[in-house]
Amino acid sequence: MDVAPPPRVLVIGLDPYRVPGPWDPEPAARAIEAGLAKFAERGVGVETCLIGLDGSDDVEAVVGNALRARPWQCVVVGGGLRHSEDQVELLERVVNLVRRCAPDAAIAFNSTPDSTYEAAARWIE
Repeated sequence: MDVAPPPRVLVIGLDPYRVPGPWDPEPAARAIEAGLAKFAERGVGVETCLIGLDGSDDVEAVVGNALRARPWQCVVVGGGLRHSEDQVELLERVVNLVRRCAPDAAIAFNSTPDSTYEAAARWIE
């Protein structure tokens, strides 16, 4: 009996602890964890690739390595990358990396960190 492996999803987003500014990263971090928990509840494999805005990441290397680590059925690009006009160039780099490094993966966009599973589910179910 052939059993298909569970779908694999990569979530690319901002690391709330490495976003500069006077803000509390804890609510965002909790929302990310809540969103990821839904994957486990449904038996879907998920990994994260969280990048910082503090200048400590080589985005091409970090995101590219995560995308090449395994075949992904879906890549979810988080709202933190999309909801800020200041991050347009970063969003373009990430989307183009997905296109180049994981061309067979669907690309999904969540509305909030806790809707990440629902965004991926549109493409994996």
